[in-house]
Amino acid sequence: MIRKIYLIGNPNVGKSVIFSRLTGVQVISSNYPGTTVELSKGHLLLGNDKIEVVDLPGTYSLEPTSSAEEAAVSLLSEFPKNEMVVINIVDSTNLERNLSLTLQLLEKGFPVITCLNMCDDASHKGVHIDTKKLEEILQAPVISTCAVTGAGIKLLIERIHEAVPVSRGKLSHEERWKEIGRIIEQVQRLEHRHHTLREMLEDASVRPLTGLVMAAGIIYASFKIVRFVGEFIINRITDPIFINLYQPVLEKMTAHWQEKGFWFHLLIGDLINGRIDFKQSLGVLTTAPYIEFGMVLPYVIAFYFILSLLEDIGYLPRLAILLDNLMHTLGLHGFAVIPILLGFGCNVPGILATRVLESKRERFIASTLISIGVPCVPLQAMIFGLLGKYGGFYVAGVYLVLFSLVLILGVIMNKTVSGYSPEFLLEIPPYRFPPIPTLAKKLYFRIKGFLIEAVPVVMLGVLFVNILIYFRLFDFVTSLSAPIIHGLFGLPKEAVVALVIGFIRKDVAVGMLMPLGLSVEQLFIAATLLAISFPCIATFVVIWKELGFVNLIKSTLIMVVISIIMGTMLHFVILK
Repeated sequence: MIRKIYLIGNPNVGKSVIFSRLTGVQVISSNYPGTTVELSKGHLLLGNDKIEVVDLPGTYSLEPTSSAEEAAVSLLSEFPKNEMVVINIVDSTNLERNLSLTLQLLEKGFPVITCLNMCDDASHKGVHIDTKKLEEILQAPVISTCAVTGAGIKLLIERIHEAVPVSRGKLSHEERWKEIGRIIEQVQRLEHRHHTLREMLEDASVRPLTGLVMAAGIIYASFKIVRFVGEFIINRITDPIFINLYQPVLEKMTAHWQEKGFWFHLLIGDLINGRIDFKQSLGVLTTAPYIEFGMVLPYVIAFYFILSLLEDIGYLPRLAILLDNLMHTLGLHGFAVIPILLGFGCNVPGILATRVLESKRERFIASTLISIGVPCVPLQAMIFGLLGKYGGFYVAGVYLVLFSLVLILGVIMNKTVSGYSPEFLLEIPPYRFPPIPTLAKKLYFRIKGFLIEAVPVVMLGVLFVNILIYFRLFDFVTSLSAPIIHGLFGLPKEAVVALVIGFIRKDVAVGMLMPLGLSVEQLFIAATLLAISFPCIATFVVIWKELGFVNLIKSTLIMVVISIIMGTMLHFVILK
């Protein structure tokens, strides 16, 4: 029965990264009693068992010469050997120096599994280690890993149970180094080689400095492509179909209907200047299908194409690794960047994509952050439409507020939301260009899944809101919220309707704000509030479906509180 796992190794061998890979995002740091030596503790799910993992200070020897080594040796001796496993992290590029600690652990009878970390660096430097031979000599499991990319971590976890004490004589200092020399001669081979271009790109994309530069360039180019492809589909395909083919059919079908009647209002909505306006009529047969197929689907197709391409090339897993440390502070793993990126196209597929996260806690945090801080395409169009003519300062300000909210709210939820977030194990493939048929098939199934999930939600959502509008229940809502909108946010009471309609369609809300003669400061507050508060109905229904009604209420309450706080702060900072 394994109750505790200790990580031990020389300084700077990637031990902390291995620890992060094993334990996930919830880590407790504390000082060893009576010292300033810091220890990190977390948990690993091994089958159905939750095992404590302790990251010991960097140690060269079990014969301590510093307070850090004393703490490490003391902790190892405090727990029964038959209830622990010691994972010895070894630098593959400097095997000779690291094996001294390995042999000492085996000599003292600890159940050891040796983790040859930095195997990618060793390969690039022409260092080849025969892990099977080394395992035979040590009589203990040996696993090659790359902590940065996650390679080998899954196998390391699977073989933890194989670590058992072995019988080795105790060697003197000189005898131990002679034994290390004999081991090196048998298991290590050196050759001279240079990095290939692919290896250099693979390395650069996961290193903090070069990786962030590459990520910024790739994400910027991706969004430009998505916008170009989405607008091309809308202008050349969907708009002509709706306006030239579908609209005449609807007009003929409803020519003899009573315009103010219930069914006309429900199915067609309001006529704008005597004609159907697919963006503003708000009918089940007009705005609902146009939102889904005419405006959202083109961008979803473009997003899924780019994301599938980056995923199959092998870049998205590297982006997840690059952002893993940042995402841990938000209670998430690096792979949560994929749902977040999807959310920039449409929040619905973004929240659906949170299924890749392993715990309900992570899915709740990610879905809430996407709903509050990730603007979808219509919302981004609204931001540019309202503020673009006043210059980039105000547009950038909205995005800065949203980014700050994501960071602050994520940190708070990471500290307060209960539950356990296990580590997300991700294998990193080499860079390769995907076969076109495979890419097309993946794109087809993702778009099909999106339509099956989202179309009924949008149709039912518009139907429900239309009923509320027809029976004037929205008037009651606006009368209640007007004092808050005017008193706390500094906006005229007429803006209440626009903000409420923003719950249905953000771009329709823009049309309602434009005629109000708001100052640029008021437009900035209104745009920020529309971005933070209440995404579309479809997003709410998907959160309900994915996380349950209780979590939907929690997420909504968080959104309301954040909206009131931010609206009030912006009012008193900008307008006072």
